[in-house]
Amino acid sequence: MDPLVRTDPIKTSHVVAVPYPGRGHINPMMNLCKLLTNSQPDLQITFVITEEWLGLIGSEDKPPTIRFQTIPNVLPSELNRAADMLSFVGATQTKMAEPFERLLDRLGAHVNLIIADTFLNWAVDVGNRRNIPVASLWPMPAAAFSVFYHFDLLVRNGDHPFEVSEKGEERVDYIPGISSIRLMDIPTIAYMKDLRLFHLALQIFPNVSKAQYLLSTSIYELEPQAINALKQEFSFPVYTFGPTIPYLNFEPSRENNHDHYFQWLNSQPQNSVLYVSLGSFLSVSSAQMDEIADGLRESGVNFLWVARGEATRLQERCGDKGKVVPWCEQLKVLCHSSVGGFWTHCGWNSTVECVYAGVPIIAFPIMMDQTTNRKLIVEDWGIGLDAKRDLRSGELLMSGEIAEIVKKFMDLESDERKEMCGRAKELQKKTKGAIMDGGSSKTNLDSFLKDITSFN
Repeated sequence: MDPLVRTDPIKTSHVVAVPYPGRGHINPMMNLCKLLTNSQPDLQITFVITEEWLGLIGSEDKPPTIRFQTIPNVLPSELNRAADMLSFVGATQTKMAEPFERLLDRLGAHVNLIIADTFLNWAVDVGNRRNIPVASLWPMPAAAFSVFYHFDLLVRNGDHPFEVSEKGEERVDYIPGISSIRLMDIPTIAYMKDLRLFHLALQIFPNVSKAQYLLSTSIYELEPQAINALKQEFSFPVYTFGPTIPYLNFEPSRENNHDHYFQWLNSQPQNSVLYVSLGSFLSVSSAQMDEIADGLRESGVNFLWVARGEATRLQERCGDKGKVVPWCEQLKVLCHSSVGGFWTHCGWNSTVECVYAGVPIIAFPIMMDQTTNRKLIVEDWGIGLDAKRDLRSGELLMSGEIAEIVKKFMDLESDERKEMCGRAKELQKKTKGAIMDGGSSKTNLDSFLKDITSFN
């Protein structure tokens, strides 16, 4: 018998969580589930992932009250989703709902709530059909949600489609919760040559209004204007829980010193190391990676670079000034005393981890919401430099420019650097305050848990 199919009466609350099958979606969903069970240990959570992801994360630590269940992969090889994002996104809309419903049938009648990634819009229909409340979890900043949700305004105002090379610097001020934004800082699917992803998004987001909750991985104090606009938009509760990163039981002083990169970090001066990571999914061309390697070497700055499968090749190219590794414990690295900055692709999880660590940023967005995150980092929060500021679409950032950017950014005596660091520390304080007793995220978590238990 399936261990999750119960024949005895259930008194505890049972939540079914289903993330979009991607690392940047699974991680914040799991971290939210850990926060829920940490506050309410008897809460039972069924965490639904595709078969391939069970092989990737099935052995990771989690509370015993969070149990994995699988549904079939949406494509033969999910890890190739970057090669054909359109097919992958389309498949998540058409191939997950039926096996998910079969799983709900196996779990039995007692499911108090479904937490589903916003991009899995079919989950709202499934919950409404079965009379199960649905909480739509948005794993990106509130500003990006507002842009996605109001894509129709771009169409109505004649700002879509557009050529980013011609109109990218133009600004719009009609998106609720965002005072002003450059067109080039709108999520990139709005100006791809192939508009099918854009039209998919237009179909996904109207379903949010049929949910019973909107959950956000943002922090209220970081985006009050955008989050207040969402609260005015919807008649149901909008809760922010950020940062949904692995900070529970986090002890930065207890690094695994058997990892050579921590040994190396321990030997470096305070704030002297630039940490570089361009994400776990979307990446840049090998030619751009080579330019980054050459630029880092030319800068003379100490660096730790996570380069996945290209680590060995790039280490040879970089020389001995820095470390190039295939993987690291990112949050612990960012909180290490020797790390003085983060060159990032501006994925939301990486951005929030950096804010939590109080470290300034070199922003190098690749696509999707990362361009909107760059706006927050550079323009709204003032904690980073835009590495692509003078770069035309499709151009490489060359090694000489990279070396200059890195040297300027890591100059601990420059006034610009000191100001960025000061603002980063202010945001760090706000972010950590949000998860303390009485903070916005902790208060929302307590309210949400009361809601869940009321469904019994």
